Amino acid sequence: MINRSRKIKSAKLQRLVRSKILKTFSPNLRKKDVDTAKEGQSGPDIILSRNGKKLCPYQFEIKNQNRMRTMWKWYKQAAKNTKLNPVVVAKCNSRDPLVIISIDHFFNLIR
Repeated sequence: MINRSRKIKSAKLQRLVRSKILKTFSPNLRKKDVDTAKEGQSGPDIILSRNGKKLCPYQFEIKNQNRMRTMWKWYKQAAKNTKLNPVVVAKCNSRDPLVIISIDHFFNLIR
C-alpha cells in the first residue's frame, strides 16, 4: 500500500473515533473539545480538551493495519455461538495482558 493510502486510511479511523467520542458524550462535549492529530504529530492521535479529558480519560493510539488480522480471528472465535459480548484477552511474554472489545461496546461501557 502506498504512503498516501495509509495516511488516508488512518485519518478515516481517527475521524470515526472522534465521532464516537462526540456522540457518546453529547451534549457535554462539542466539536472543539475533540480533535485529531495532524500527520506526523507526536503524542495522542485523539486530542481532548480539559473537559474532554474529564469525561473521557483515555489516550487513544489509532492503528489501521492488516498485520493485526489474527486478533480478528480470535474475536470471531469469542463471538461464535453466543449472544454475549465477545472479549479477547491477549498477552505477550513479559507484557501486561490486553483486552480487545468492539469499539461500540467500549463506548457503551464508558458512557
